[in-house]
Amino acid sequence: MAYEKLKETLIVAGKVLVAEGQDDFTRGHISMRCPDNPGHFLMKAHSIGLDEITMDNILTIDLEGNVVAGDARRHSEVYIHSEIFKVRPDLNCVIHTHPPYSCALSSSARPLRALSQPSALFYKDVGIYTDTINLIRTHDMGRGVAKALGPHRAVLLKNHGVVVTGKSIEETVIGVIMLENAAQVQLIAEAAGECAPEFPEEDIRKLQHDISRPDQFVVNFDYLARRVKRRGG
Repeated sequence: MAYEKLKETLIVAGKVLVAEGQDDFTRGHISMRCPDNPGHFLMKAHSIGLDEITMDNILTIDLEGNVVAGDARRHSEVYIHSEIFKVRPDLNCVIHTHPPYSCALSSSARPLRALSQPSALFYKDVGIYTDTINLIRTHDMGRGVAKALGPHRAVLLKNHGVVVTGKSIEETVIGVIMLENAAQVQLIAEAAGECAPEFPEEDIRKLQHDISRPDQFVVNFDYLARRVKRRGG
């Protein structure tokens, strides 16, 4: 079966995301570009939780947001994915979720700061989308999100959620979890009082390099997958 291994990884990814608190009812979605056809991508269907992804409800969608394979209902926010894939050929995976600390940070006037090791992954690499709090249900809105993402790894949707991108499912899943952890640490630190100065940029960039190696994302994803399996997921 075409893409069977890729779909299996998407299924595991959904379970990991829920186990790590990235779920919000049936909201939130994950997509992965088809390796032999960059104009198509696989995506979670509408009306199911991230932990309910199966081989039968993964859709194949083109860059205009049209379903080309699969019978399930398509997410109305498909344009987050299709418009990013159009302008970022370097990316293969997109995740949109509503994690609470990241949402709280997006509603503030403060950028993400390098106050923790996870935040180093996103150092000067997060955009902000401020056009609307509403769902991203049109091509134009999707283009707005893609523009706000720009060359970055992630974009905060103000008062809404996050979009995190990567070259692989493993990278993107670990990325969205690390972004939420970074936002949590920052909000706690700022609430506690005045924060000490950040480390020099050279030091932060070195850590950013060290924690963004592809093998590191795979190692950590595989660990979370094993943990979900041990818990019966």
